[in-house]
Amino acid sequence: MKTTRHATYNLNYHIVWLPKSRRTDGSADIAERSSAQYRKAVLTGEVADRVESILHEIADEKGLDIQNLTVQPDHVHLFVSSPPKHSPSLLANWFKRISSRKYNHRHTDHDGEKIRWARGYYAGTAGHVSSETVENYIDRHKEVQA
Repeated sequence: MKTTRHATYNLNYHIVWLPKSRRTDGSADIAERSSAQYRKAVLTGEVADRVESILHEIADEKGLDIQNLTVQPDHVHLFVSSPPKHSPSLLANWFKRISSRKYNHRHTDHDGEKIRWARGYYAGTAGHVSSETVENYIDRHKEVQA
């Protein structure tokens, strides 16, 4: 459980996104169609390490807690805890937009390859609240009110 000034929360989000890719014949990006045959394994080796490091930087800057992070060759799995003031769409957009900008600013001079993310993403919630947790919350607030 985590707290802010006005909330006690346990909000965890599973967010998955893909790098943008092009078909080998040069036609337009089709990663949004989620067709595995066109996914390009660009997140490997040093690139994957750099992306992972940048995602941790973003979490630290935004006050988020990464529970788990896996950078696969053709997608990213992020399990992150966030205060209730941040929507899942905001989190996904922060991680995608800021990581792309930071990576491209820092690393394209020598590598030449830019990281761009496909438009879409998956976001799901995870977590549970036991009856004991709810009771503790109520009891704590009863004491404050008295």
